[in-house]
Amino acid sequence: MLYVAEWSPTETTTRLRHPSRKPSQFETQECKVMTTVLGHVRVLDLSRILAGPWAGQLFADLGAEVIKVERPGRGDDTRGWGPPYLKDADGNDTESAYYLSANRGKRSVAIDITRPEGQALVKELAAQSDILLENYKVGGLARYGLDYDSLQAVNPGLIYCSITGFGQTGPYRERAGYDFLLQAMGGLMSITGAPDDQGGEPTKVGVALTDILTGMYATVASLAALAHRERTGEGQHIDLALLDVQVATLANQAMNYLVGGQVPQRMGNAHPNIVPYQTFPTRDGYLVLTVGNDDQFLRLGEVMGRPDLPADHRFTTNAGRVAHRDALIPELAAVFRTRTTDDWLRDLEATGVPCGPVNSIDRVFDDPQIQARGMQTYTHHPELGTIPGVANPIRYSATPLGDHAPAPELGEHSDKVLRDLLGHSTEEIAALREKGVLG
Repeated sequence: MLYVAEWSPTETTTRLRHPSRKPSQFETQECKVMTTVLGHVRVLDLSRILAGPWAGQLFADLGAEVIKVERPGRGDDTRGWGPPYLKDADGNDTESAYYLSANRGKRSVAIDITRPEGQALVKELAAQSDILLENYKVGGLARYGLDYDSLQAVNPGLIYCSITGFGQTGPYRERAGYDFLLQAMGGLMSITGAPDDQGGEPTKVGVALTDILTGMYATVASLAALAHRERTGEGQHIDLALLDVQVATLANQAMNYLVGGQVPQRMGNAHPNIVPYQTFPTRDGYLVLTVGNDDQFLRLGEVMGRPDLPADHRFTTNAGRVAHRDALIPELAAVFRTRTTDDWLRDLEATGVPCGPVNSIDRVFDDPQIQARGMQTYTHHPELGTIPGVANPIRYSATPLGDHAPAPELGEHSDKVLRDLLGHSTEEIAALREKGVLG
């Protein structure tokens, strides 16, 4: 397949584009090509819930045009995952906060993919896209002719990223996968929470971390495949499983087991390889202490008025402190209880000992560092007013992120996308809507 080589004076590399694919909305605006890293990319997002939508949102943040395909009348399941919800001018519930967290910056097109006409529309969109994200069960889209083989025939350069609980192969491939389940099966819950002898139990992380990490891996994998396509002109299928991601991100805990042969256990807020690295109760709350080297521990002893602790041969090195943590931690805990959290933070920070408070989420957004970094954002919706949000943490020196458009209403862009991108007439769009194909 011959691909069109596109070069812009505002970019340092050429792009390979299938000759039938129209430029994205940003490619037709030179200022956008100049100021966003992915302004030349179009993503077709067939995913729902969190892992796939998180990847799509990241693409949108980076400037890509992201078209989200949803079911007419219902849309992404998370639109109803509340409260809380945004309220309209009459006080009625609209979009859930959950949905808003993973869908900003996208366009919503409501298409019934169970209908032949809807399948044809998705194929048209796939022919005009660079990347497709989907998280249906294995084989779920094949029944509609929207699997990788079918769409690769329409667009040989398409990068098709499939996200499932257990992958396209293996004995569990037919199973549904949810974050909570994968945190359990992938080992994360076995190392999260207080030990049994302290009344603990296996505990999930407070956000759907496996979904979030899978979404980030999906974005990285798709961008790498896009780089491969720029060299070869070839698209490909990406098989990404939540269970694989969870196992891969066990990181040092996995290697501790594989190298040392000991099964990691739940340690509460303690660290298996670093001491002291945990929470300590103070007179009025909690303090997090993260001593990463022996010099920091020496300074800690001075601030605490216990220089004898770093001088003790058992505690001089981190390896020694790990081996003798049961003797060291009670000594430190007794001292930390004598003063308030703010007192300790002031004195420890002044001497370069890493520490911090355990903030509730309201205090997170009140924190001057978070405010200085602009991590809380606001967007304006013409009907719902001002919508709060959380910023993308990436900071480029030369290329700002994409516009912080709010998450779309269901089917908000159906007409515009079908008319401007696919070339359908007003009459054709009206007929599709009359048949129930389009929402």
